[in-house]
Amino acid sequence: MPLHPFLQAMVDKAAALPPMHTVPLERLRATDVARFTAGVPRIELPSVEQRVMPGPGGPLALRIYKPSSESNLPVVVFFHGSGFVLCSLDSHDLICRQLCKASGALIVSVDYRLAPEHRFPAAIDDCLAATRWVGAHAKEFGGDPARIALAGDSAGGNLAAVTALRVRDQGGPALRGQLLVYPVTDHPSAPKPSYQECGEGLGLTDASMRWFWELYLADSRDLTHPYASPLRADDLRGLPPAYVITAQYDVLRDEGEAYVKRLAADGVETKRERFADMNHGFMFWVGVIDPATAAVMKSAAWLLEKLA
Repeated sequence: MPLHPFLQAMVDKAAALPPMHTVPLERLRATDVARFTAGVPRIELPSVEQRVMPGPGGPLALRIYKPSSESNLPVVVFFHGSGFVLCSLDSHDLICRQLCKASGALIVSVDYRLAPEHRFPAAIDDCLAATRWVGAHAKEFGGDPARIALAGDSAGGNLAAVTALRVRDQGGPALRGQLLVYPVTDHPSAPKPSYQECGEGLGLTDASMRWFWELYLADSRDLTHPYASPLRADDLRGLPPAYVITAQYDVLRDEGEAYVKRLAADGVETKRERFADMNHGFMFWVGVIDPATAAVMKSAAWLLEKLA
């Protein structure tokens, strides 16, 4: 099945622009919101609240999306993607709104520190701290501390997977699930075939992904650390159930699916779904193209089941 016509048109348009890894970060960051929200419908919710918590590196901003005025609601802690160096609460606002309404869960979106200003392990430390804070404070904003799941897309999928590992290893609230959307699970020092098959002309490129990793890691020796590359963890036993979404035309496809196999082999309840005509980042287009909307609805249904 060829790439979806809507996404193909976007790829064709992007071909006239300089490669992402050649553009100054300041310029990329200035266009984050416009690039990922233009034309996407905005869902109105009963409550969207800004909070600030004490983080490992200073105040850490959170955005809490509430689907109703009820109390004791299930909670999803969400980590946005974009290579550990781009995006924000605002770039992923529409995805969080859609996921909140469809799942009936509170969504707590975390504004973790970005590289290269704050390299590994700053982001994972923020995400672990935020997850623990949610466990301790959920009742204050209508959440149920006994029903918490993690979610993230791309680099955010990496942060969700790593946070699940760290909660298992180092403590934190009991987790009901981890939703990993086209996640980063491994450093490309030993690239999977999808890096070659999808590394050019389909959206996220091989070169840009390697550039993200260079900006993220402070030390090349960290690339094998399981909290940077969770696929390289020795043991995945005892992790919460996982739903992993991958895309056919994505450099990260094979490492996401390899993580599914590792989870299943270690006895973790795991569901994997590959979207055949999609590329990396397709869920941004929820409400615009049917497969993106379907992915959000399936994610919400899975979260609803695990958080029941």
